[in-house]
Amino acid sequence: MVEKEVSLKSGEFNLAGTLALPASEGKFPAVLLIAGSGQVDRNENHKKMPLNVFFDITEHLVKQGFATLRYDKRGVGASDGNFWETGFFDNVADAAAALDFLKAQEGILPDSIFLLGHSEGAVIATRLAGNGADVAGAILLAGTSRQGEDVLKWQALQVAKGIKGINKFLLKLLRIDIAKSQQKQLDKIKRSTKDWYRVQLISKMNAKWMREFLGYNPGEDMSNISVPVLAMTGSKDIQADPGDLKLMSDIIKADFEYYELPDITHILRVEEGEPSLASYKKQVRQPIAPLVLEHISDWLGKQVSMPQDKN
Repeated sequence: MVEKEVSLKSGEFNLAGTLALPASEGKFPAVLLIAGSGQVDRNENHKKMPLNVFFDITEHLVKQGFATLRYDKRGVGASDGNFWETGFFDNVADAAAALDFLKAQEGILPDSIFLLGHSEGAVIATRLAGNGADVAGAILLAGTSRQGEDVLKWQALQVAKGIKGINKFLLKLLRIDIAKSQQKQLDKIKRSTKDWYRVQLISKMNAKWMREFLGYNPGEDMSNISVPVLAMTGSKDIQADPGDLKLMSDIIKADFEYYELPDITHILRVEEGEPSLASYKKQVRQPIAPLVLEHISDWLGKQVSMPQDKN
């Protein structure tokens, strides 16, 4: 595998990334990797949660003869900009710029470029594909077909189920209704006009991103997708509803293949016990589930006929 540090332009911002190519001569089909929400870098690593998802996917795909481009989000890692002033549609614009950059690179087959998004990245890939981006197909990992506000409400209920110990006791003691408490926060976000603000004077909230995500319905763009789509969500995902896969199959008119992956969580690891956010720190010690990689490469292999590269 040959990796090159690159810089791509998105509006006034320079985004830093890595172009990975097989260690052989020729032109290659390619996959643009679009990261999930939060301050994650080109490998989907956060300071507190090193997922390394996109490095693992890149390493696997290059062995199959594919190139990949992964990049630091705006205001993260070596990229320009301010993360706290960056909205959902800014992230869409950055992904579109990354796609244009990838198409122009030497050694890339511009007619054989695929989008691969994880979590928010899957929603961004949906937006691009549904609005006519010139791609050969899209892979949606832990995506959704429902409006952002509905997604966050579903998430909150699933996360609440995994709360245990003293936190569960306090919620019951204080009679905190999680759904009502969340709705109050969502209403405050929708009324806000600032890019960001502090919550309880401690943590920052990217209000611009939240407002845009809350109001966006990817199902509307899914109905316009005309290229092949692969969608996968883990059966133990508590951030993206695996039930949305069936909804996607009813909406997407193009060739559509989907899998609910047994015992796999939102961070694409195997979890044999009850899923909870608290278990993520243990899960990241594992590599991503081989089944995820197998389905990705098998599906891509059906879209593109090519020899495998073993380097």
